Amino acid sequence: MTAVWNLYSWNVNGIRAAITKGFWEWFDATQPDILALQETKISADQLTFDLITREGYKSYWNHADKRGYSGVAVFTKHEPLKVEYGFGMDPKFDNEGRSLMLEFEDFVFYGIYFPNGQRDDERLNYKLAFYDAWLEHAQAQRAKGKAVVVCGDVNTAHFPIDLARPKANEKVSGFLPIERAWMDKLVAHGYTDTFRHKYPDKPDQYSWWNMRSAARERNVGWRIDYFFTSDELKGHIVDAAIHPNVMGSDHCPVSLTLAM
Repeated sequence: MTAVWNLYSWNVNGIRAAITKGFWEWFDATQPDILALQETKISADQLTFDLITREGYKSYWNHADKRGYSGVAVFTKHEPLKVEYGFGMDPKFDNEGRSLMLEFEDFVFYGIYFPNGQRDDERLNYKLAFYDAWLEHAQAQRAKGKAVVVCGDVNTAHFPIDLARPKANEKVSGFLPIERAWMDKLVAHGYTDTFRHKYPDKPDQYSWWNMRSAARERNVGWRIDYFFTSDELKGHIVDAAIHPNVMGSDHCPVSLTLAM
């Protein structure tokens, strides 16, 4: 019997703010099998029963040491075999609460808020080191025979088609050659950008817009939120989508449908 997984990812730019803008209404209407959230901006002591509890779901939360910063969560209808909070390699990669890994029978699922490198060179180097730490962690799972699904705000647009103004942003973090080269490296290691797998030439498809410039209304955006799968899942990809009509954040949700 074929199992269909409807997977969603959304950088909510503050879960409490998103709730005031219709988050739960969207969640209840969508009923994802798994939903990964990024930039929850909430600490453990701020999690209320109503926030972490949804009928039919379990939720898992990872928090930054710094209050009101970063953070990820995953809601799932399916009980995971195992949950990991962070990579367990170096505290510097785990103390911002950027990663959750849930192991299921069919695949290992990562919900990740990858760092932004715009602040300075030190932060850019941290972003690239974080990329490599995650890839090492994921490759270790594949070495155990597990397929991998990774989603979240990657904070890099891979190709010129993935942002509205590529020429103007060639020297901006998020579209730097060194960041895009890491995306090439990810693909070379056997990972598939599921949206481009389904829609290789579809233009004007973005998942983030600058709120300060009415960019969303003009669709001057970036595609920086992704679902990647390890290549052994390529044949199981049914569809991948971006949902720009869903409001509540400066990002919109992205989704992946797998048939296992």
